[in-house]
Amino acid sequence: MTERHHNQHRERMTILGDLDAASFLPWIRRHAAKLGLSHSISHMGADRIDMEVSGPPDLVDMMEVGCSLGPIDVWVETICRSPLDDATD
Repeated sequence: MTERHHNQHRERMTILGDLDAASFLPWIRRHAAKLGLSHSISHMGADRIDMEVSGPPDLVDMMEVGCSLGPIDVWVETICRSPLDDATD
């Protein structure tokens, strides 16, 4: 269990683009679940989504790639990522 927690990575992802489609949030939730990632959405707007994602680093990378491709009815311009520090030291 300790090794699994050690492999967890937390990041904030900010997705920018034409994101006003009703299908995008359910799409994000479904793909995060498929990848086994924890996530929470802190802001949703027509041009920006802010969320925190945690899980193995490679799967967080896969989430970024998936979101950049997204469903057909959204246009993702860019995704900004920043690590979130854990206060467990």
